[in-house]
Amino acid sequence: MTEHPSSHLTAEIIDEAIRELHSIHDWLRWSVSQFNKAHIYFGHGTDNPWDEAALLLAYSLDIARITENLLPLRVTSTEARVFCDLLLQRIEQRIPAAYLTQQAFFCGLSFYVDDRVLVPRSPIGELISRSFEPWFKDHEPARILDLCTGCGCIAIACAKQFPNAEVDALDISEDALDVAIFNIEQHELEHQVFPMLSDGYDAIKGQTYDLIVTNPPYVDAEDMADLPDEYHHEPELGLASGQDGLELTRRILAQASEHLNDGGWLICEVGNSMVALQELYPDLPLQWLEFERGGLGVFAISKADLVKHQHRLNAQIKGLIR
Repeated sequence: MTEHPSSHLTAEIIDEAIRELHSIHDWLRWSVSQFNKAHIYFGHGTDNPWDEAALLLAYSLDIARITENLLPLRVTSTEARVFCDLLLQRIEQRIPAAYLTQQAFFCGLSFYVDDRVLVPRSPIGELISRSFEPWFKDHEPARILDLCTGCGCIAIACAKQFPNAEVDALDISEDALDVAIFNIEQHELEHQVFPMLSDGYDAIKGQTYDLIVTNPPYVDAEDMADLPDEYHHEPELGLASGQDGLELTRRILAQASEHLNDGGWLICEVGNSMVALQELYPDLPLQWLEFERGGLGVFAISKADLVKHQHRLNAQIKGLIR
């Protein structure tokens, strides 16, 4: 991991801040300056230093969030030291704020996270909030599969959006599944969301769904080597997927039609690997989606189109076409 000697906060700087800073607004302004000096990377729940600092300060003060009416209120020296300890870890170790607070938000819901799972940030959340329109405009999916569930955020958000749906949540990582199970219990969805240990579709042979949603590992080897330090706190199993980033996505596409009901859809995120995917399957009618809140590399494809191109998909998975 890269060293950042210029970003280190000394004991003297922290002591000075505790002596001279008083209000929540003071501490937010100061911490933004420290983040800017340290050139930390934002991409695990926030995209700017103010919001990142506000998350950590709210956690230090044991309040839900920093609102404008709270800005003039004073921070005690004890609270300030707790906050400074978090800032030190965020700046010097490059630990994402979500891991420091063990909390992340997705679709307006709170989730427990730690370094056994990726920090939730998928633009698929916007599709869930829209009830996956237009694909399910006239009817709701009765059975949903969340493949590579991680902390369970997509499965749980789907269950909240479609309270009558049954949702299966699969992951190859026992550690990730433990986190998902905890979140399922916290949201009291044990009757609706069913976690399973599975390598791809292996645990659900013969089962079919109206909707498969998946945010699989999709970072290629080149991008893995260039990721900011913050990403190296996340499990590599949830990020890396072979030389081109599509090792698992090939399997997901080739086997999806077997697990989709007629009229069903696959929604899959591949991020920056979308270019490699388009080159690999130039004739596959993938619908690339746009998002109001930003994000790219998410496609939708129907069961009918998957079946139509099954030979090509099977050939790729067997390595016959390169």
